[in-house]
Amino acid sequence: MSDRGVELYILDIFIAIDKIKRYTLKFSNGNDLLCDELSWDATIRELEVIGEATKSLLQNNILNDKKYRRIVDFRNQINHGYFGIDEDIVWDVVTNKLNEYESDLFQVTVELKLEMKNVIEIFKQENIKHTKVLLFLEKFENRYR
Repeated sequence: MSDRGVELYILDIFIAIDKIKRYTLKFSNGNDLLCDELSWDATIRELEVIGEATKSLLQNNILNDKKYRRIVDFRNQINHGYFGIDEDIVWDVVTNKLNEYESDLFQVTVELKLEMKNVIEIFKQENIKHTKVLLFLEKFENRYR
């Protein structure tokens, strides 16, 4: 198991969700997303990040609900291409499931009283050239003040 703190995994997930929202904003369905190779690949990559970070949160007993295990299972499906990747399922995850997960995860950070300030600063330094990520981090930081 990694020495990374759970706060780092949580922020990985929040950033990945923000990226997916930005990458998919111009689409109205899964097929259109699938037909845009760059947006599709970027979205799939961020879903993998979410699944991997969620796996670490489960291993650290931060999350223990069966519905969160489904996120890891979904990551395994898309990472290994089991039975292909269904664009309609991806679209449902992107448009419906991620918002719920984002809300749940924010609630976890509040309930556990996780200190996010130092982690946000680390991510700002790591993303110094990524203006959209920096903008997200500023907004995210304001939620914790």
